[in-house]
Amino acid sequence: MIAGAVPLTGARILDIGCGVGAFLGRFLKLTPHVIGVEVDRDRAVLAGQVAPAVVQAVGEHLPFRDATFDLVLLHEVLEHVDDDRRVLAEAWRVLRPGGDLVIFVPNRLWPFETHGIFWRGKYHFGNYPFVNYLPDPLRNRLAPHVRVYSWRRLRRLLSVLPGRVVVHRGVFPGFDKLARRNRLVAGILRLVLYALEQTPAHHFGLSHFVVYVKAADTGRRRQ
Repeated sequence: MIAGAVPLTGARILDIGCGVGAFLGRFLKLTPHVIGVEVDRDRAVLAGQVAPAVVQAVGEHLPFRDATFDLVLLHEVLEHVDDDRRVLAEAWRVLRPGGDLVIFVPNRLWPFETHGIFWRGKYHFGNYPFVNYLPDPLRNRLAPHVRVYSWRRLRRLLSVLPGRVVVHRGVFPGFDKLARRNRLVAGILRLVLYALEQTPAHHFGLSHFVVYVKAADTGRRRQ
């Protein structure tokens, strides 16, 4: 999906919140210039077994010079950080002019809160329906540990950065866990939901997929 939206071959790529390095390994097949940032030490160590350059740091304070990278990835990260505005500002700082900021974040229109909820002082893991449809005061009491983004909120957050949106669409889940148990059911769900991504129903996808180009634009082909 990312490769279909932005050029990756030979690019200088930064993956903020790289986890155990799943994306790093895929990027390294296209370019040797890949660096991961991870706040959790144990995960950073595991990611370091995938890619040679992994730094333990927080997204609010990146240890890189201005305009270093061609692409900065924030994959399901902004909803968890202390200060999402600061993380975006830092990602923007280290991105070169004309570079691509690629973002995946939870979509408020998806009918399930996938990060679990707090109820009567206890955390309950799982997918809970319609939590994100509640008014902010109620929703944030049930899920104070994670943000969720409406289309308008995400655009407003990005609007302070000098650039332009070239891709913004909803994407549906891949059902990887389900596929390990039942490939047929997962395959049917993928077939149906991936088709819906090409319709207005994409607005109800699990996550936003955004590509935001830093001014000045290089004039590369976009979708």
